[in-house]
Amino acid sequence: MTNGSLDLTGARILVTNDDGIHAPGLAALESIARELSDDVWVAAPESEQSATSHSLTLRRPLRSRKLGDKRYSIDGTPTDCVLVAMKRLMEDRPADLVLSGINHGANLGEDVTYSGTVAAAMEAALLGTRAIAFSQVRSKDERISWDVPKRFAADIVRRLATMAWTSELLINVNFPSVTPDEVAGIRVCRQGRRDLGTDLVDGVDPSGRPYVWVGQFLSHSSSGENADLTAIEEGAISITPLHLDLTHEKSMQPLSDLFA
Repeated sequence: MTNGSLDLTGARILVTNDDGIHAPGLAALESIARELSDDVWVAAPESEQSATSHSLTLRRPLRSRKLGDKRYSIDGTPTDCVLVAMKRLMEDRPADLVLSGINHGANLGEDVTYSGTVAAAMEAALLGTRAIAFSQVRSKDERISWDVPKRFAADIVRRLATMAWTSELLINVNFPSVTPDEVAGIRVCRQGRRDLGTDLVDGVDPSGRPYVWVGQFLSHSSSGENADLTAIEEGAISITPLHLDLTHEKSMQPLSDLFA
């Protein structure tokens, strides 16, 4: 299925994230959404849900709390938030567009497989809704500024809204840690891959018991050309189309031959 362009002036927009309802990135994205439409809803996790990926809460009930007009917190994952918002809170008319973020930190390369921010967009795509995930890269000293998305995000959404949107497509956008005037363009990129994996930190707790703590990615470089990691390193905004169908097409025939 392919959808035509989306008229944002009459669009219903759902804003969500994985950093929680009180995150500054969510406030920034909500403000950006209000530049695009008068019908903006917010449904975000009650607490931080970073790296929860596309997880659902199955073993306890979910509760939503109304914080204001069209504004809710939900005691679950980002995926829960999109599902509850679309199926219950907005039951009369589901969102035409879901914006997720703005995440406090990058979602590049293999990050997308862990990211709650991207997962919220995935859930929207599964429900047949256009979805865009936004992330702001931190500086080397871990500081973060929302100035780049505040200048560029609304225009990016407007441009994407004019595009024909195929089923199960979602868009992943990352903003570099530079000033708005230093942005080196907007690049459509492939999903990259870091040269090294994730670090594990060993330690001992106060009771003398050893533990392992998942640390940081060891490298932010990518060996692939036109990759999202490369664009960010060079100060550009990266835009990566992602698709929910994970089938590896090139393996279909060899596997079929193997089991014929």
